[in-house]
Amino acid sequence: MVDAEKLAQFLEENEGQGRLDEVLLSCPYFTEDVVLKLFAEALGWEYLPEVSEKSVPSEFIETVPATYAQHHYLVGVQSEGSDGDGELAVVLSRPLDANTLDNVSKMTGMAVRPALSTRAAITAVIDVAYEQRNTVIDEVVEELDSQNIDQLVDEVSASDDLLDVVNRPPVIRLVNDILFRALQLRASDIHVHPYETKIQVRYRIDGILYDVLTLNRNVLPLITSRIKVMAGMDIAERRMPQDGRSSVRLGQREVDLRVSTVPTNFGERSVLRLLDKSTGVFALEELGLASDDLEKLDSLLHRAHGVIFVTGPTGSGKSTSLYAYLNRINSAEKNVLTIEDPIEYQLEGISQIQVASKKGMTFATSLRHVLRQDPDVIMVGEVRDVETARMAIQSSLTGHLVFSTLHTNDAAGAVSRLLDLGVEPYLVSSSVIAIIAQRLVRRVCPDCKQPAQPTERELRDLGMGSLEDNKDTTFYVGAGCERCFQTGYRGRTGIYEVMLINEGIQELIYKQETAGQIKRLALDAGMRTLRMDGARKVLDGQTTVAEVLRVTQADVN
Repeated sequence: MVDAEKLAQFLEENEGQGRLDEVLLSCPYFTEDVVLKLFAEALGWEYLPEVSEKSVPSEFIETVPATYAQHHYLVGVQSEGSDGDGELAVVLSRPLDANTLDNVSKMTGMAVRPALSTRAAITAVIDVAYEQRNTVIDEVVEELDSQNIDQLVDEVSASDDLLDVVNRPPVIRLVNDILFRALQLRASDIHVHPYETKIQVRYRIDGILYDVLTLNRNVLPLITSRIKVMAGMDIAERRMPQDGRSSVRLGQREVDLRVSTVPTNFGERSVLRLLDKSTGVFALEELGLASDDLEKLDSLLHRAHGVIFVTGPTGSGKSTSLYAYLNRINSAEKNVLTIEDPIEYQLEGISQIQVASKKGMTFATSLRHVLRQDPDVIMVGEVRDVETARMAIQSSLTGHLVFSTLHTNDAAGAVSRLLDLGVEPYLVSSSVIAIIAQRLVRRVCPDCKQPAQPTERELRDLGMGSLEDNKDTTFYVGAGCERCFQTGYRGRTGIYEVMLINEGIQELIYKQETAGQIKRLALDAGMRTLRMDGARKVLDGQTTVAEVLRVTQADVN
């Protein structure tokens, strides 16, 4: 796993810094789970990737205080071969922490057997097993006074660890708990929505909003103030919308937060966008492109010049696709620059520029300066106006490969959008080489996947014929389980409409023909629409008929 000399040097440098397990867990060459698996193998203990809250026995919860379990990152679980013989399995995150094992044995009056798991997995179980959330909320309500808001400013650090909940003020523990649960459930956004008599906390998971927590109305000023302090916003300003950003840690994971607050009739509403940097950038093969579309796209990425537009509504994965394209291009041989608002992920070997409209650094002005930096490939985050569109197109005509995004429903609609903005038809037809429309569909949960029959109408709407035509096809849905939040879906994949601009389409653009005519010609040339690509993913068992119908519109003949 790691060069022996490098490891020996690291251990020598850290001699006397603590126990072997503590030193190895701080070693940059390993992740936490790798170290724990190695210890489990060496000591003959069990390693648990996940711990179920249902396996925590009542004897442990009643005798071991929650603060002790949190501080030492340990939890007791029902020992498998115990059969009531008084043995308890204690899951630790520090393998050589013998003292705490002895203490748990004394507190519970039971023999203990060690097992290992990560801090994140153990903390999640502790929270649920002790119903920590409710006690924290009660404490926050009790401590609702002006002093706390002033203290918050001193309490927050630039990059806060969500797992560090011991001896923190209750409101900090509550907000950390809300963020921690969101990351556990793979949420992309957190909404804190005030109503007349309550606060509703909602998570957006795989593009759908779910209500997860209802709080007492009285804690709103504290929660909002804490969120504002984390994001570097003004806690005294409550009548104007504000934006901010922050960074928090979850063990080894670094998570960026983009925060927005707006005043409503029942108090300030907050929305937090979560960007988990540890997930990294997707490879081109991981986007869900069909093999023939993947080949087309791969050849486009190696073109010397031209404009490639990615289109779709907000939250359809456009930025993720653009990052995957840039990642595929060899930045050692080419000078790649991006203009973004905001920069979502750091890409190695690529210069990324942040737009700052208040300082006059718009997409158009940034692009003008970028062209003086001798670029080969330029990525413009979004085309919002005619000036940016015209400059992006002219950049391609002077020998650059340009990527950008547009908000349109389908690939052919992007042409009409550019012409509506005021870009000359001859510029569009001579520079744009491809337009890719995309949507995200939820995948069927692999843990509760089961066969199901769609209705005749659903199949007809999807363009798949009748039930009789599909009698040999097995369709799947998710029944709903704990892993997928009872939704039947877990994770997402993309569906795509890849329109290559051939000579026929160039001619239609030059003549300013309608999007419908352009689409028909593209279909004749072999393009698949979003619905067609979605139908293919339904046949592969990746998603459901209802899900594809939800995110796509009917194909007009």
